[in-house]
Parts: sequence; C-alpha cells; structure tokens
Amino acid sequence: MKLPACRSNAKTLRRHQQLLPAGIPKYIRCYDNGGKTFDRYTVIYTGRYPKTGGEFFYRGMSKHPFHPQGFGQSGSLPSPGDTNRWGYAPQIGRKNHLGTRIPFSDLPPDCQMAVRMDYLSLWSLEHTPIAKNPPAPVRDTSRQT
Repeated sequence: MKLPACRSNAKTLRRHQQLLPAGIPKYIRCYDNGGKTFDRYTVIYTGRYPKTGGEFFYRGMSKHPFHPQGFGQSGSLPSPGDTNRWGYAPQIGRKNHLGTRIPFSDLPPDCQMAVRMDYLSLWSLEHTPIAKNPPAPVRDTSRQT
C-alpha cells in the first residue's frame, strides 16, 4: 500500500512549510553589528528543537562563513543570548549587545545558506523540500479506444 507514504509526504511537506514559510526559517533572530568585529553576523535559533536538550544555539559568522579566511562558529547557551532581563528580544531595526536586529533576507547569501543548513539539521528536516505539485504521470495517448 502506498497510501501511508502519501500521508507521510503530505505531513513532511506541511511541517516543512510551517517551519520554513517561503524558505525563511521561522524560529531565528538575526543581528548585524555593522562590522565592528570579524564575526559581524549573529543568528540565535529560538525554537524548542528536539536535539538541543533545552539549550539555545547561535551562530556567529563573517560575510563568507565557508571561506578558508572567513569565520563561522556555533555554540549554545542555557537561555537565548539576545533577550533583556524580562525575556524580550529587540524588534527588527532595534539594537542590543549583538548589534542591530535585521531580517533574514538582509544576511549575505553564504550566511543564509549556513543558517538554513543549521536550521534543517536542528528540526530534522530534509535538505530538499518535497515537490508541492509533483509532475503528472505521462499517459500514452497513441492507443485510442
């Protein structure tokens, strides 16, 4: 029976769409310190990921985190490292000790790729989303009845 596989694919696709709406990770906060340090960009992963044991992961990186002379390092904290004493993070455009909070789309392409890879791994998602509309099977129309 292939019915369970279809349900599984639909469930996986729905989960992927909920966690990555329009391909943008939902549970992250991005910061740019304007180049004050080599690790200019910081991303805090804010969700309750199954693999973290209650800790919050972050990634500090330069513009090219995969380049041999670039920087891309991750770590974890017992609480989100970007919140104030009341537990709130700054709104986009506001500042804190990590820099100015920016939208995910403002990160350089290499940084976006690094964040997506981390995010997919933390949520145990596949690296390639399932096709929303798979191609229809080709019908042989040469035999008309």
